[in-house]
Amino acid sequence: MSVFASPDFDNHELVAFGSDPESGLKAIIAIHNSNLGPALGGCRMWPYADDDAALRDVLRLSRGMTYKAALAGLPYGGGKSVILGDPKTQKTEALLRAMGRFVDSLGGRYHTAEDVGTTVADMDVLRKETRYAHGFSASSGDPSPATAYGVFMGLKAAVKFRHGTDDLDGLTVALQGLGNVGRRLARYLADAGAALIVADIDETRVAQAVHDFGAVAAAPDAIHRAKADVFSPCALGAILDDKTIPELGAPIVAGAANNQLAEPRHGAALKARGVLYAPDYLVNAGGLIDIHVGEAGGDEKAVLERTARIYATALEVFERAAAEDAPTGAIADRMAEERFRSKEKRRAAA
Repeated sequence: MSVFASPDFDNHELVAFGSDPESGLKAIIAIHNSNLGPALGGCRMWPYADDDAALRDVLRLSRGMTYKAALAGLPYGGGKSVILGDPKTQKTEALLRAMGRFVDSLGGRYHTAEDVGTTVADMDVLRKETRYAHGFSASSGDPSPATAYGVFMGLKAAVKFRHGTDDLDGLTVALQGLGNVGRRLARYLADAGAALIVADIDETRVAQAVHDFGAVAAAPDAIHRAKADVFSPCALGAILDDKTIPELGAPIVAGAANNQLAEPRHGAALKARGVLYAPDYLVNAGGLIDIHVGEAGGDEKAVLERTARIYATALEVFERAAAEDAPTGAIADRMAEERFRSKEKRRAAA
């Protein structure tokens, strides 16, 4: 598929393809918009079905990062990178160093960090080849705790808007995905008194959550149907589509997964069904905040204080959406665009 013909191409500034035969690296870097600053977004490694699937993912993810940074008030543009391959069997130091050189070849237009399939230790390796790798062990480290906290705050804001209180005691949350973020979110929810229904493709993670939190196990492809107060998708994206939306068992959706809407129109479908949707790029911005605050010298307290602002922003989105009778995602998009498009207009007028 041509990049320009892709339905997910959104006037991206740059899409670069990199390969290194010796290490086996095949990767794509996409920069969506850099009006607010250099593009920043994680490096994902995943065994994509084909090249088109990888291209679609990197285009969607990089666009989401533009909106995430703008809505969080951070001085970054949106970018993302994907490595085609299985991180469990194909990741090597040589491949990661080749990826570091690929990132470095863009001269700072794109900055990376960990994502699905990569780790803090991997960023340490990339750092040997480029200073544009972040979230490494000698710096801000793992951003997952901040991401989980931001999702927790966004989820509480959604409960507050729907029920008039953000007390989670006695509520049920159906949590899909128990990776680095999902597991930490489960801890926050359990500590707040919420009952958990959990699912993950890794059965050992599910068993651990059942043991630690008294959670009830569910199948990964059925958990969206579970009767709950909140459905929290924390695995991969595109979970909300024509099939799953009519089946949702919860009146609120708030989770960490990127690009939860299979298509933008599914935001309106959620609204039509009476489901309150917390836009993913709004509530999962904690990791980006962690990198920004942490590398500026802020400690964990400063990171969490900045991340806690997600609560107020989420409430603003919900209130504006209700006042305008519009999908929450459309309002969040507009708020982000007001920030990064305004700089674009000022530059054009100069």
